[in-house]
Amino acid sequence: MKTNAPHLVEPPKTILVVDDSAVARQALRALIERDPGFRVLTAVDPYDAVEVMRRTTPSAIVLDVNMPRMDGLTFLRKLMRQHPLPVLLCTDQPERGLAGLELGALDVIAKPNWSDEAPLALWSERLLEGLRLAVHVVPGTPPVTAQATTPTASARPSDPGSSLAEPKHSADVVLPRTPHSARGQVLEKIVVMGASTGGVQALARLLADLPATLPGIVIVQHMGPGGFTAAFAERLARDTKVRLKTAEARHGEMVQPGSALIIPGDVHGLVRRSGTHYRIELSEGPRVSRHRPSVDVLFRAAAQAAGPHALGVILTGMGDDGAQGMVELRQDGAWTIAQDEATSIVFGMPGAAIRRGAARQVLPLEAIGGAITAWAGGREYDAR
Repeated sequence: MKTNAPHLVEPPKTILVVDDSAVARQALRALIERDPGFRVLTAVDPYDAVEVMRRTTPSAIVLDVNMPRMDGLTFLRKLMRQHPLPVLLCTDQPERGLAGLELGALDVIAKPNWSDEAPLALWSERLLEGLRLAVHVVPGTPPVTAQATTPTASARPSDPGSSLAEPKHSADVVLPRTPHSARGQVLEKIVVMGASTGGVQALARLLADLPATLPGIVIVQHMGPGGFTAAFAERLARDTKVRLKTAEARHGEMVQPGSALIIPGDVHGLVRRSGTHYRIELSEGPRVSRHRPSVDVLFRAAAQAAGPHALGVILTGMGDDGAQGMVELRQDGAWTIAQDEATSIVFGMPGAAIRRGAARQVLPLEAIGGAITAWAGGREYDAR
């Protein structure tokens, strides 16, 4: 006799929205619950949030920063110390947003204009994408992987393989794929880096390990508009441990040795050859790999402009942005490094690059600085 097994439906994940604005709470509830995988509870401030959490433990929290009685950063600090949960900050104050990332928030997103429908659709898409991964992250536990199985951190893929190249990639709409051509010139070296969730902390640590004598560095850290990348660059410039000159990149700016330029939020960043040097090109273009700026775009541009004179580094982050660009870097002779799983907050981006065979080295965060310095000096890095 044939029997039908019961169809089990996973209950929706609970998202707690903490915001003192009734308009924001209502708008966030409506946007988040468009995804049937979520249900929303709301709190008017951190004290109210604690009462809600006595009854229900949320899978993730969307947290405002400025609130009466207790501000969001104080609540975040207490939460991460006593009951760590995935938190996405929602604020229009870049410095406070960065402070929240350092306290353990997974991501920061600028508060939108709730009455402006056009940009709100893209904003809510990014919010939902962040929540879909955030509900699987528990701060202080091993990192989330992009798939159930990934290579070990010691893996050393040896062949990027023809199957790794995508015949039609979304970066084509911003920058068509063209293999590197040296044209008889001896080019300067250049380092390109990409990061997303956890990248603010990872980049601050990595840049502090690098000497001021390195070739120029160009960085994509996934952040939206609202001044977050400028605030991040300024914070790095004030960090006495970082010896490199750091700044937000400007269109047409020369990439100088001893400097680290961060691509602004909401534009793509490319590097173009200028004689034996490189200049920054900023392009508004459509989103690539769901991001603007996109690591794929930066890596592809570096592959074409510098080829074997480039080094690409992919760090912790959600999704797979940068994996295809790192494949192209390696195919054009560049050295490529992926952060290992153990030191990544989220192992999405580096994991995707490793699975595609794009990484020549897979290293813990604390070893990447030494590997970059060795490459810049024409030496092979020995991790022992």
